[in-house]
Amino acid sequence: IPCFNEQDYLPATINDLPRRLDGVDEIYWLVINDGSLDNTASIAINAGVDGVVSHTHHLGLARAFQTGLEASLWLGADIIVNTDADNQYNADDIQKLIDPIINHNADYVVGVRPISDIEHFSPTKKKLQKIGSRIVSGLGKNTIEDTTSGFRAMNRKTALRLNIFNDYTYTLETLIQSGQLKLCTVSVPIRVNAKTRSSRLISSTFDYLKRSSTTIIRSFLIYNPLKFFITGGPIAMVFAL
Repeated sequence: IPCFNEQDYLPATINDLPRRLDGVDEIYWLVINDGSLDNTASIAINAGVDGVVSHTHHLGLARAFQTGLEASLWLGADIIVNTDADNQYNADDIQKLIDPIINHNADYVVGVRPISDIEHFSPTKKKLQKIGSRIVSGLGKNTIEDTTSGFRAMNRKTALRLNIFNDYTYTLETLIQSGQLKLCTVSVPIRVNAKTRSSRLISSTFDYLKRSSTTIIRSFLIYNPLKFFITGGPIAMVFAL
């Protein structure tokens, strides 16, 4: 669970986490404290987590996610599940996330929220969500209907191969990367809980679009540079002529 100043919401999130799952021998609750200025770390420990890894200062969600992968691998995890600290996702659906991995039907699993039924999502946000998911799915060569969902599970092989380059968010980049790496990526429908707070990742629609577009372009440039420059080169030559 990546956390930044989540002392008010973390106890409820931790309280809902399972201690037993079918097909799993051992469960380890790990919190990544991303330089919080409140009592997030101590509250996580008091709430019963097994471990806390703390950044000395705030590095952002993408870096906290990467730290979580590295720490989980160091701990010997075979399956890694990521969820948000604000208790947005229904923890009872973790079993649905990991079943495709346990059954060897997937490497990377994304929980798809019922976007059209979420009341606090505006019509504009719902439409942009669909458009963005189609673009990212096309670049990632998969069919994920909710590419910004942070409720995810992956096997050890996937965690070893993913690398996060941007500082904003891991959601889009890892899906594009999983497609380029030919990792089997699937989605499952999941439930959400009532809204607890406003998103800290999205300050405005325009800012989110700008940051997401930059992430998508940069990811495509990194993972498929030949196609990127072969496509862009002739266009630049036409304008130059």
